[in-house]
Amino acid sequence: MRYVNIVLGLLMVAFAAVQYNDPDALLWIAIYLVPAAWAFAAAFRLPQVRSVTGERLLWLSVAVGVGSTVFYWPTMPGFWRKEVWWVEETAREGMGVMIALGVLLVVLATALLRKPAA
Repeated sequence: MRYVNIVLGLLMVAFAAVQYNDPDALLWIAIYLVPAAWAFAAAFRLPQVRSVTGERLLWLSVAVGVGSTVFYWPTMPGFWRKEVWWVEETAREGMGVMIALGVLLVVLATALLRKPAA
């Protein structure tokens, strides 16, 4: 799972990097860097993620991710089709939040399913 979390963390950093010319870039950079930080923490500092404080913060991040996904869910039909998301900013934002939530869920699964070191 370490390599999966590293790849997902790098993906989220790349998502954040391409926000430089967005009018609300700081918001979207933060939205993408939070899952990146969690993915890197799961890859390199899993005991801290599994701590009581770490797990509470991770669950809070997942809850915010679920709320953000509901808030940013694209309303246009067929938002997953290229001809829609290529034109519609809201479709891209919604899918980006869905991907960020997916990364958080992978981190949560890593924290909950990984056996503690003996």
